[in-house]
Amino acid sequence: MTSLPAPGSPAPDFSAPVTGGDFAENTTVSLTDLQGKTVVLYFYPKDDTPGCTAQACALRDGWSEISALAAVFGISPDAPASHSKFARKHSLPFPLLSDTGHAIAEAYGVWVEKKLYGKTYLGTARTTFVIGPEGMVKTVLANVKPDAHFDQLLAALRG
Repeated sequence: MTSLPAPGSPAPDFSAPVTGGDFAENTTVSLTDLQGKTVVLYFYPKDDTPGCTAQACALRDGWSEISALAAVFGISPDAPASHSKFARKHSLPFPLLSDTGHAIAEAYGVWVEKKLYGKTYLGTARTTFVIGPEGMVKTVLANVKPDAHFDQLLAALRG
């Protein structure tokens, strides 16, 4: 498993199917496409679960503040159809990236061993990266709590 890219290091490039936001259906986006913009990649475990929904809805509710500072992308192992349903159900204004093979999560070091009810499995660690316009990692918010994520992210972007 890869470690988290540290602030000051190049952000791993990626290419992934994107759903929602200002993107047309059945399109793909890469980090290279976003060069020149501050980009937020927030990794979350699963669409429409309580914590992930609270995290996404907090971003939605503070969208005017966040969107003025960065291009925001949620990313999880869910398929585009699941993302589309999740975004519609909760009126999410930002795009969601599908990482069904978890290659992007692995490149960013967030595909980790987790434990739940005594069972061990691999899954996505709730982690957010702020990437500067030049493609370098500016901030890493690791193991964030869904209800604290928005405030931490806003502080990092204003930092």
